[in-house]
Amino acid sequence: MNQVRKKVKADYAHAKGYTGKNITVAVMDTGITNHPDFGNRILAFEDYTQKKNYPYDDNGHGCHVAGIIAGNGLKSHGTYAGIAPQANLFITKVLDRKGNGNTSHVLEAIDRIISQKEKYNIRILNISVGMLPTANEKEKNSLIQAVEKAWNSGIVVVAAAGNNGPDENTVTIPGQCKSIITVGSIDDYAVNGKGLKNGYSGRGPTDCCVVKPEILAPGTGIKSCSCHGYGYEVKSGTSMSAPVISGAIALLLQKYPDMTPAQVKLRLYERAVALKEPGKRQYWGVVYLNRLL
Repeated sequence: MNQVRKKVKADYAHAKGYTGKNITVAVMDTGITNHPDFGNRILAFEDYTQKKNYPYDDNGHGCHVAGIIAGNGLKSHGTYAGIAPQANLFITKVLDRKGNGNTSHVLEAIDRIISQKEKYNIRILNISVGMLPTANEKEKNSLIQAVEKAWNSGIVVVAAAGNNGPDENTVTIPGQCKSIITVGSIDDYAVNGKGLKNGYSGRGPTDCCVVKPEILAPGTGIKSCSCHGYGYEVKSGTSMSAPVISGAIALLLQKYPDMTPAQVKLRLYERAVALKEPGKRQYWGVVYLNRLL
């Protein structure tokens, strides 16, 4: 049902001519494949794990995330189109086939994205990965400073809240960064044995009493691009929720290209729809594309 609602709302935006065209979203993840749904819109692929010079995804997480943002649904005749099906993609592979990564690679990738912002019109950075709680404080602070640098350079940074809920203060790094937009899952009590516990979405407030995540979006049972055989597969987690919002922001920036990251965040705050739900989560609300646009 969540998938149906998401598609209906995206269809509204697409019918109005908002498809993310000419907006580039940087995706920092496990990579991407040359899935038919991406066409020629993968503008760059940079591999920090094995230094390969062609698109690949040996895990599948990154391809799925990119499909939620910018898949055009070609392979499925439009059934599984992403939120911004004409957006461009700048891909940095910072995680290996097991989903593990090196903090120095992540920091290097963020610097690279910032340096290529003007050349590729990179307006959004989607980070559907989080730092493990066991990471040392220096690494945590370095990552938060890096995403703040990207934000201050004019890139809207969208991060997943992580899957360590439902306790308070379980939002992962860099989602705890107060500047950026952090996204949780609105349907995290509907996992039904999908490898996640009920209420998995990371919750605030943070140690600094900042409301996190700000926005919730569908994240459970999301079907998107698969790295195997150019088909589709279902995944769940806040990693799937974040690209829903990244795609929505791509549509917003197509309509209002002069918006700054701060203005985008204010728009999300002003147009969010508050919902009453069990658990009294602290967040702004959920996004409806017709209201956002």
